[in-house]
Amino acid sequence: MDFESKYEVSRVATFIRSHNFKRVALQFPDELLKDSTGVVGALRRELRSRWEGENDVKEIGLYVMADTTYGSCCVDEVGASHINADCVIHYGHTCLSPTSNLPAFFVFGKAPINASYCAKHLCSYALSSSKPVVVLFGLEYGHALQDVIEASMVEKTSLCGHTSRFELHFADVISQAMIPKKSSETNGQSGLLSSSTGNGGCGDAVGKTYRIGGLLWSLEEGCSMEDYSLFWIGPDNSAFANVVLTFNGCEIGTYCIDIRYDATENQLLADTSQQRRILKRRYYLVEKAKDAGIVGILVGTLGVAGYLSVIHQIKEMITRAGKKAYTLVMGKPNPAKLANFPECDVFIYISCAQTALLDSKEFLAPVITPFEAILAFTRGSEWTGKYVMDFQDLAASTPVGVEIPEKEARFSFLQGGYIEDPDFQDIDDEDEDGALALVNTTQTALQAHDKDLKIIVKGTAKSGVEFFASRSFQGLEINGNRNAPETFVMGRTGKASGYVHETSKH
Repeated sequence: MDFESKYEVSRVATFIRSHNFKRVALQFPDELLKDSTGVVGALRRELRSRWEGENDVKEIGLYVMADTTYGSCCVDEVGASHINADCVIHYGHTCLSPTSNLPAFFVFGKAPINASYCAKHLCSYALSSSKPVVVLFGLEYGHALQDVIEASMVEKTSLCGHTSRFELHFADVISQAMIPKKSSETNGQSGLLSSSTGNGGCGDAVGKTYRIGGLLWSLEEGCSMEDYSLFWIGPDNSAFANVVLTFNGCEIGTYCIDIRYDATENQLLADTSQQRRILKRRYYLVEKAKDAGIVGILVGTLGVAGYLSVIHQIKEMITRAGKKAYTLVMGKPNPAKLANFPECDVFIYISCAQTALLDSKEFLAPVITPFEAILAFTRGSEWTGKYVMDFQDLAASTPVGVEIPEKEARFSFLQGGYIEDPDFQDIDDEDEDGALALVNTTQTALQAHDKDLKIIVKGTAKSGVEFFASRSFQGLEINGNRNAPETFVMGRTGKASGYVHETSKH
């Protein structure tokens, strides 16, 4: 596959020129950064050759972005704002999360796949399945979808002799171009332009429409996803995990991801044990979060549309649950970063659906998703098995809590008994909101060091002030009655290879 075709240079140039963008940010993940200079050169040649003689073409600036602020699958609007970009061209794997302000064009890449072999595996599985099959795939295989569809029709005829033995329903890529909703060019569908491929193959009677990870498909009228089996084309990555959890069904084993086709190894994989382990782990974290007293809201995106409203919704929910919430903004969290906030018993990670699941086994405190936080902090809610990865879908799927009388105890599975959640009462005024809230509470705690505060163990503190006031080490203490230290020590002078006061130079 030639370079221009792999990076869709012609389509990118058309997108830039048709919208008259002058400052274009090219976002590359680490693994594609080596090709960034080649892409810039190919784009410049394409723009000049197709619109030769137009002076404004020379004014188009192309800027390469690397080391994204948050996950590389999302559009880095923060980085693009540093150069006042008019749009972002995103290369590589993407979650296709709607942007807040900037238009974007996505180049998914073109992973190699043998359409004939894939069709044989697909039809063989569909023939043995008792349900119709919905075919989902990684976006990097979208370029070969039409070839897979045509090969499947041929294989279907050869296997059955006619076309009525089994049904195949292929998802479609929503679009490669994304314009924020405020623009008049959108059709009101998550800020995405209309799809141009139109290969859905879901029959004439269209029922409910589903969207996930940039894919779109509709089922026949009166049908739900529980009536179908799923077939995934692509690797076992974050996109596949998103599909696994979202469509896990009401009962594990009754309805789950039945099969995955690995295009690299050309084989079918049908192991669902990982899915069960993931769900068990997430359920455990939900139960652990219920016992938390101080909650950190970890903002993992500043570009995905709707993140601010979700932050406010979760903060209000935490307050109603009688717990203290602090909002933290950081890029790409790791155990070392979150260990700087030991007062937080649990963190809620607000990010796109494909980066929301953090393996927090090595973290000091667990990290959960907004959906899990709603289950944990809404009294009376029960997990029915349904799982929502995209925080933008939480408004319609938020469980309704049962009215719980005040002071009624709650059973804790981890502590093995009934406990009573404390009433929310601030030990000090902590009305600040944002990244400086913990800094201010730390200062307040140090000022309260000499006060008569009882020692509070981790897990029972109701605020950052109480937690920091109860710590045995609260920073260096300098005697305030003296203006200078008791002794003055002269430091070494000279070069490291031989200081002035050294007796020997060797």
